[in-house]
Amino acid sequence: MLAGFFPVSAQQGTAEFPRLEADPRGYEYAAEFREKGNDWQIMADTSLWASGWTGAGGDFSVPAAIRAAAEELRSSPTLPRDARARGEFILGFMHKRFLKTYSERQTRLDILVETGRYNCVSSAVLYVILAEAAGLDTRGVITKDHAFVAVDTGDELIDVETTNEYGFDPGTRREFQDRFGRTTGFAYVPPRNYRERGDLTVLELISLIFTNRIAGLESQRQYAEAVGLALDRAALLSGSGSPAEPPFFTDPRKDVLDRVFNYGASLIQSGKEREALEWAAAARYRFTDESRWEDFTFTALNNILVKIIRAGDTAGARSLLEANAGQVNSANYRTLEGMVLDAELTAMASDAGRDGNSGPVLAAIDAAEVRSAIPAARASELRTFVILKDGERIAAAEGWAGAAAYLETMIGQYGSNPRLSNALRIFRDNRAADLHNAFAELYNRRDYEAARDAARRALEEFPGHRQLTQDLNMAEQALRNQR
Repeated sequence: MLAGFFPVSAQQGTAEFPRLEADPRGYEYAAEFREKGNDWQIMADTSLWASGWTGAGGDFSVPAAIRAAAEELRSSPTLPRDARARGEFILGFMHKRFLKTYSERQTRLDILVETGRYNCVSSAVLYVILAEAAGLDTRGVITKDHAFVAVDTGDELIDVETTNEYGFDPGTRREFQDRFGRTTGFAYVPPRNYRERGDLTVLELISLIFTNRIAGLESQRQYAEAVGLALDRAALLSGSGSPAEPPFFTDPRKDVLDRVFNYGASLIQSGKEREALEWAAAARYRFTDESRWEDFTFTALNNILVKIIRAGDTAGARSLLEANAGQVNSANYRTLEGMVLDAELTAMASDAGRDGNSGPVLAAIDAAEVRSAIPAARASELRTFVILKDGERIAAAEGWAGAAAYLETMIGQYGSNPRLSNALRIFRDNRAADLHNAFAELYNRRDYEAARDAARRALEEFPGHRQLTQDLNMAEQALRNQR
């Protein structure tokens, strides 16, 4: 099966990050391939290194087992001289000697040799080692989610589906067709379907061990280790010229960048945004992709600011933003500054509602709107909140008349909106109700003349008001009835 940051070596701040250097052996193996071509012993050593083999394992030696098999093949009296027959013989030898159980994700050569468990990549790599040792010319073949081998006899290219003992020239073998799909779950892609397959060098085929190990690590959320493997893969392929083309083969440079950003994303998703910013500072200028780093840094900084703001520390948010001003572009900085400023204005508005000192916050809202630091709609929302809180405070201290007069002044200065209009209507209705209640008190005391005068004054304040007009009429009628 095919699965489908360069690490930080030193500690940055309080976080310990992946290494940012490839294993030097990757460059050394790449140089050996350039100098010696497909030397089977170099291929074996490189494949074991790519597999993560450390040499541990007791008395059993994986390299010795591979060497012994290669030497046995090379010296076998039954090894055919004909290249085609030899290629088929090697496939059968490999299955008898090593391959026991197909395991879709078992991509490591050392584990194949030790346990007999294999997948398409590990079996293909072992086949090319043995085939090259036996004098055959091989290459890799890759499809969307599978890999196998092709043997070049000089007269023809013959596919070898290494996961199946009948996989030599598989398009001609009924036994292969009967077993392959059931065993692996994949479909063989013949040469005529050339758009669905691509050729690989042997070195590129070996690099698929890294590709699969990286996918396995990331499926277990081990993103830090995946960064190192991507670096090692890039080092191994550093001398191979133009790599095989996508979409089947992952470009090593893109692979590194993807791992770098996946690790960073894992920090953000774990709530470690400050470490994510440190990671960006450590890796950004080594692995350049300005657009992706900009998005990454913006997301991390945004998340931290949201947490600080929700904790009520607007001063801390402002300090952090200013300290990281150079980490995002001007457009993203304005977005973040707008969020912090909004939080600051919201806090100021709440404080003003309690202490009645609304002048400074209204001025700050006005200034922010003028320089487009916050949207006009948000400025209006904040301003309305402050004005209404002021109106309520004035109503409690001075009465509804003063509150209504204040709202009229503010509406004249800033314009109206549904909330202000509704509040002004309520304030006026409450004022009118107070005037009616004052009239009713006088009227009920039968002080009709005073009640009439109160109704007249009320109508001067609210001309044509239905209830107050009725009050005046009642008082005048009562006065007439007294005469």
